[in-house]
Amino acid sequence: MTDPLPTPYVPPPDQAPSLDIVVLGFSDPFRWLARGWRDLLGAWGIAIFYGFFFWALAMLLGAVFRNAPEYTLSFASGCLLIGPFMAMGLYEVSRRREQGLSPDLVASLTCWDSHLGSMSMLFLVLIVLELLWGRASLVVFAVFFNTGMPSTAGVLQVIFNPQNWEFVAVYLVVGGAFAALVFATSVVSIPMILDRDTDAITASITSIRVFFENLPVMLLWGGLIAVLVGVAMLPWGLGLLLVGPWLGHASWHAYKGSVKWPSDESRD
Repeated sequence: MTDPLPTPYVPPPDQAPSLDIVVLGFSDPFRWLARGWRDLLGAWGIAIFYGFFFWALAMLLGAVFRNAPEYTLSFASGCLLIGPFMAMGLYEVSRRREQGLSPDLVASLTCWDSHLGSMSMLFLVLIVLELLWGRASLVVFAVFFNTGMPSTAGVLQVIFNPQNWEFVAVYLVVGGAFAALVFATSVVSIPMILDRDTDAITASITSIRVFFENLPVMLLWGGLIAVLVGVAMLPWGLGLLLVGPWLGHASWHAYKGSVKWPSDESRD
């Protein structure tokens, strides 16, 4: 008769690792960008590899806008959802550089395998938000759009027709609300899972706390991301070959600068 398997030790709640949310200043996002740029230069080959996929995603978004503009906002939300997961390999590169290890493409591509459970749950949460956003987008089009939607050219002219000002206002409010919710949920949750192997709920709650406890700075960070991505889209999205990886590395430093673990204090 074989011996029963030992029961794994689970520390009591009062011994669970705690963390603190750092009070951020308006200079912090620029510091994250500077550190992210150093990581990009330190592993530029890996950065270009990931940059190609960001560029391909942007080209797909452009195709959706030209052929089915009513789905553009919901597809853009999908990019917000997929982008942080695509950048996970870049987080791993920054993590390795932070630990004094050499960046490795294979390690960056396989860094998710030991966190599959938590990542899958977080992806499911964000997928639900994406589906809600897509449905809300279609409802706004159905209720507030007053002129016919062209099938090919002239999409912007029709959307911003003065007759559609209510549509534009409601669309931006609804889209902004969902974008803020997705951003708040994912801003530090994915790098946190990679760094500490936390569960998806803890990582999501921590991410939301970071967002709301540092709301002005997080809005600045989100605005900087939007501006850089917008500039990188011209011409033909080629700037994303650099801006995408740059923001991926910077997002790792945003997490490290926003969340303080007790073990971090011993290294200060």
